[in-house]
Formats: sequence, structure tokens, C-alpha cells
Amino acid sequence: MTTNACCNGEIFETPIACRLDAIPASSRPRYDELRRMLAAAAIGKCELANGIEVQISTDRMALAHLAEWISLERKCCPFLDFRIDVAPESGPVWLSLTGRAGVKEFLAHSLGGRSA
Repeated sequence: MTTNACCNGEIFETPIACRLDAIPASSRPRYDELRRMLAAAAIGKCELANGIEVQISTDRMALAHLAEWISLERKCCPFLDFRIDVAPESGPVWLSLTGRAGVKEFLAHSLGGRSA
């Protein structure tokens, strides 16, 4: 969820901005490795109304590694909604990155021309 409750009951939205310092320095090499794996595993991309969907080759990135990447990415980008869809019978795997207004534009800018 993109809103946080403060002590006094006020609700605020997490800013749409990466907090690279949220990933500890000791985890940064693994995070970078997982990002490279994700980029290599991305074999398709679909635009959504509120984000993107990326098809993942599980021959190139295991589901466990995809989940590990999400566990780190959500620290620096807590405003993103993550979803993994796994089709039956060895069908496609899709990673959805979505969120509130502004997230789609953020993703387009931060991903540039890359697939993921």
C-alpha cells in the first residue's frame, strides 16, 4: 500500500522516487546482480493503464530470484505494487509493476528503453 499512518492519525503517500539508500551497502552487490538477471530474463513487455507488465523467462531467472529482487526493490521503491502471475502448465510468467497516478511515468523514465 502506498499510504502510511502516522502516530497522530494523518495519512500520507510515499513519494514516487527511488530511495537507493534504503538498500544496505552489504546488499547492494546482490541487488545489482539480480537487476542484471531481471534485465536478461525480460522477454516481453506490455503497457498497463497504471504501470507495466514484463514477461520473465524462468530459464534465465528463477522465481525465487525474482521474489528476492522484489524484496529488495520494494525497500527503495515502496510506492510500487508488485505482482507475479504464473500461468499453469509451464505457461508464461509475468511481473507487474503498478501503482497510483505518476507511477507509470516514473517507470517509463527509470526503465528508459530497457525491457526491465
